[in-house]
Amino acid sequence: MHEKGTYVRIEVADPTPLGLTGLAMVTLVAASQKLGWTEGLSLLIPWAIFLGGFAQLMACVYDFKHNNLFGATAFGIYGLFWISVAASWMIKLGVFGPILAQGYDVRQLGFVFLGYLIISAFITVAAFKTNKALIAIMVLIDVLFLGLMLSSFGMGEIWHNIAAWTELSISLIGFYAAGANMLNKMYGRTILPLGAPIWN
Repeated sequence: MHEKGTYVRIEVADPTPLGLTGLAMVTLVAASQKLGWTEGLSLLIPWAIFLGGFAQLMACVYDFKHNNLFGATAFGIYGLFWISVAASWMIKLGVFGPILAQGYDVRQLGFVFLGYLIISAFITVAAFKTNKALIAIMVLIDVLFLGLMLSSFGMGEIWHNIAAWTELSISLIGFYAAGANMLNKMYGRTILPLGAPIWN
């Protein structure tokens, strides 16, 4: 607040396209590995950290500035998820030494995925007040975490395959939603529809 009780408002751009692009890019790369189109984890790590992690965390911070609780919470939670996933892959690959690599128990990730499934269910309900593209992404994220959780607990290859195709679907819708958000904002009208919310 400045003198005479005046307030200075600093406007920032809508970070949604950035956050959604980060989500779309990292899920595309991760899905390629799960589907067997690519091999290994080494080149997934930078994209998980920078696109999945930092890009979504940047969007989180600016959504807080926009007073957008939904965007800030979702981008923050999933941004930190991808940084943690990258760290887990690095442990598995022995980057932090053989002791940590030998203590790798994928079932612990199963409980992580369970926790994320629970919070994602709440975020999905909140998404009903946004648009159909985000609703679709959130429903698919719920299915993804269910598949990852059951796969981590050794419940069968089918859950790994479900997670892989679901992750690819998240990526494709994420790219569309990112592009639509940017074009609609830039042109001030609906260029690409995102769909009306289910709950107004």
